[in-house]
Amino acid sequence: MIILLSIFLIAVCCVIIWRASDGFEAASEYLGRNLTDGVRGATINAIGSSMPELFTTLFFLFVLKDKDGFAGGIGTTAGSAIFNGMIIPAVVILVVVMRGLTRHVEVSRKVLLRDGISLLIAELVLIVLLGGTSLDWWHGLVLMGVYALYSIYLLRSMKGSSNEEEEEEEDEEEEEEEGNSGSFFKNVVTLNLEPLMVKGEINSRSAWSLLILAMIVIGSACLLLVKSCEWLGDSLNIPIYFIAVILASAATSVPDTILSMKDAQKGNYDDAVSNALGSNIFDVCFALGFPLFLFTMIYGPITMSPETVVNVSELRILLFILTLVAFIIYIAKRKMSTMSAFLLLLIYAVFTLFILGKSVDHGATNEISSWLNSINAFIENFRFWN
Repeated sequence: MIILLSIFLIAVCCVIIWRASDGFEAASEYLGRNLTDGVRGATINAIGSSMPELFTTLFFLFVLKDKDGFAGGIGTTAGSAIFNGMIIPAVVILVVVMRGLTRHVEVSRKVLLRDGISLLIAELVLIVLLGGTSLDWWHGLVLMGVYALYSIYLLRSMKGSSNEEEEEEEDEEEEEEEGNSGSFFKNVVTLNLEPLMVKGEINSRSAWSLLILAMIVIGSACLLLVKSCEWLGDSLNIPIYFIAVILASAATSVPDTILSMKDAQKGNYDDAVSNALGSNIFDVCFALGFPLFLFTMIYGPITMSPETVVNVSELRILLFILTLVAFIIYIAKRKMSTMSAFLLLLIYAVFTLFILGKSVDHGATNEISSWLNSINAFIENFRFWN
């Protein structure tokens, strides 16, 4: 009974996050209206749509407060990063192709190289930095610093957009058509947040109010998500880390998927892909770094069990390898087709099978685990601070 209830609540959390993501989209589009394509997706859209990962990691740490808290947090952020890197681009390609909008998705080479290389660097920092059984505030500070450098680079490299006025006019037309739809009660029940906060044309004040309301709704859903994952893990006698890697990460990635799909349908392929990649950088640097920094400043260093250290190390290295493979698929051809989408989906399916095999200690996963651990043992030689 508890298992079914937990799965049902996780599904409910997913729906709540999905509905509230519409409010994120409307607010982020207005607040990022002066940013160029690609930069908006990698900053405003990525940060807004990655709030679920940040909230979930915070709740994992502050609700569970032990080694399971950090394991659940890194499971959510890393699992979400893999989901974003594989599922979102694949879904974007399949949606626009199946709807007959285009036969191929072409993303700016500059955007792919900029965000792809930045993501690989961020994941390398994550691999090298988080070694040993103890984590302290400075680990989180370094991760946040990496994201700050990435954001500064993006904003400095931004150029003015010639289509800015056109986009603003289109946004205003959509807002006038949709802004006042439905009754107050219906909007509350269906979590249609935009009409609740935006009366008439959207402005900076109403956009920030909408963004904050969406954050509160999603934050509440993430708290329920953490408790549901905890109950499910206890009922199945599976470490919460494995529940977080698959279920929590997928649930928190809903806003990223929604935003990228809508950007792709508008033809903004740069934003659609850069949102996914930018979200990953935010996830592995800030959504993990800030909760880690805050928790250790209040409660002191986190001490992990040997089993948690092994699982977390494997996940970080696997994250980098899969990101590298996905990056090669992105840049192998100038245009990404349905073949690229199916390859990305296959990679995610293999990753899911590996995690499921690890959760039940299946023998087939032992060789892969041994290989990943040998890589981590080699990297350990460079962690001079341990």
